[in-house]
Amino acid sequence: MSLALRAAISLGLLYFALSGVNTAAIGARLADLKPVWLAAGIALAVVQLALLAPRWQRIAKACGTELPIGRALQLSLIAAFFNQVLPSSVGGDAIRIWLFARDGAGWARATHSVLLDRFIGVVGLAIVVVLCLPWSLTLVKDPIGRMALLAIGFGSIGAALAFVALGYLPWDFLQRIAPLRHLHQMSQTARQVLFRPADGSYVIGLSLLVHLLTAGIAWCAAQAVAAPFGFLDALVLVPPVILISIVPISVAGWGVREKSLVLAFAYAGLPESDGFLVSVLLGATALAVGLAGGVFWLTSSDRAKPNEGQSKT
Repeated sequence: MSLALRAAISLGLLYFALSGVNTAAIGARLADLKPVWLAAGIALAVVQLALLAPRWQRIAKACGTELPIGRALQLSLIAAFFNQVLPSSVGGDAIRIWLFARDGAGWARATHSVLLDRFIGVVGLAIVVVLCLPWSLTLVKDPIGRMALLAIGFGSIGAALAFVALGYLPWDFLQRIAPLRHLHQMSQTARQVLFRPADGSYVIGLSLLVHLLTAGIAWCAAQAVAAPFGFLDALVLVPPVILISIVPISVAGWGVREKSLVLAFAYAGLPESDGFLVSVLLGATALAVGLAGGVFWLTSSDRAKPNEGQSKT
């Protein structure tokens, strides 16, 4: 029922996103589709995936467990597949936790490392949104769009600071409540990672590179359909949309991403049909990488491990 609901949300939002755009313009753009630019976007997505592995490795070390870089890359590739088939945009995180825990990290350390990796990624995304505000507020003239940008950027930064501040609170009387105890531990680890210069600069630097690549992928998608959408436009408009699409209410962010980017294009005075096309091609790039992850999953030994682990317990 949960999957059906999220699928319905995705289809509904896709319908509303498409109903307000010029379908004839979409057809004309697709008629001149340049596959070489799509291939370039997929190549950037592969590089992006490769950058996620060392970030997770450093965070896992801060959580008290070792994660070889090759294994981090394998699990990230598998997670890319499950991000596309599970009913949310973060379904792959659950798979990473499960597989990493089975590798010997333990459920607590595996969960902490994956959730903190997601948290650091969101922090980097929020930093990009805030840093780009001077350009985004110039591009977006609509007052509602400007308020949305300010709320998304500073709201995400504020939520991140609130989470880190939890580690300073005297929670001794709550240590017996497991969820709160783990939340407190993750907050302390996040503070250690972010405020330790070597670790903080490393993980935030990688996060910023990852999000720059996301803008690059969107720009490649625009070039594939000859849409007037520059790299700076992508850097300004795409990160807020990605922040919104992370909310797990649809299948792999489909629908939420399309409707949000169509609105972003409208607020920026750009053709809404181009926003829909860029968003769909951005999702198609993620789907292509996810399919490669699915092939790896189907041919890997990880699929046999659950039965082995169950027989030993």
